[in-house]
Amino acid sequence: MSGVLVTGGTGRTGRTLVRELRNAGVQARAASRNPAAADPDAIRFDWSDPITYGPALDGMDRVFLLPPVESVDPLPLVEPFLRRAQRAGVRRLVMLGSAIVLPNAPSAVEMAAQVRAQPGGVVLRASGFMQNFLRPHPLAEHINRLGEIRTAAGDGRLGWVDARDVAASAAALLADLGVDARSDYLITGPHGMGYPQAAQIITARTGRQVRVEHVTEEDQAAAYRASGMPTEFAAALAAVERKIKEGREDQVSTAVLELTGRPPRAFAEFVADHAYEWAQE
Repeated sequence: MSGVLVTGGTGRTGRTLVRELRNAGVQARAASRNPAAADPDAIRFDWSDPITYGPALDGMDRVFLLPPVESVDPLPLVEPFLRRAQRAGVRRLVMLGSAIVLPNAPSAVEMAAQVRAQPGGVVLRASGFMQNFLRPHPLAEHINRLGEIRTAAGDGRLGWVDARDVAASAAALLADLGVDARSDYLITGPHGMGYPQAAQIITARTGRQVRVEHVTEEDQAAAYRASGMPTEFAAALAAVERKIKEGREDQVSTAVLELTGRPPRAFAEFVADHAYEWAQE
């Protein structure tokens, strides 16, 4: 028996990846804290419950690893899973990491290094997700309620990427073990884009007027806390916007084209596909 264990299998990227793999005839086990009852190949998986690791890995020779979200210190939870995966004989392990390293989060760097050291270990360092502009992300909620993007990033640019392109890149690595792979890929969209440009594109493509409201890093951290994010994670995320403002996150790569054979989606295409999301309420 062989197949791909997809942790975070009900999230935006994981759900798309499961569909891509199954459409290619690859067994994909969707693992999440709340597995879908209607999916016969779904299984419960919880980073805080190591008892779930073994059953999830049983019979799987490949893994898509989505680390715990909203954590500045994921390694203590992920490290035991990596050891378990190696003992289980996993031959390729693809982790969804981030092109942006959160401040005061050194364990994320160590976690990526440990994944790359695994047999068949690959890290996908994804840039900012275009899906952040969709609810329930706080960015999207603010657009829908007030028609504005609140940001401490100024006019700084980021290589925003569609989660569908991240999933397709992961699928290319996981569907066929014969595919040669590097241990690290920077996954971005086709060009850098700042929030002012994003607001212009949403307005032009949907007719919904969206403006940009520039705020301080402290105000942004407070807004993230108010949305329910843990205090430490909210502060780290707001600090990232300062790095974007300073131009330190403006990176673009050709990895999606290299892995999938087609260029990544542009933000205008993403907006056209989801125009209903910004309908005036």
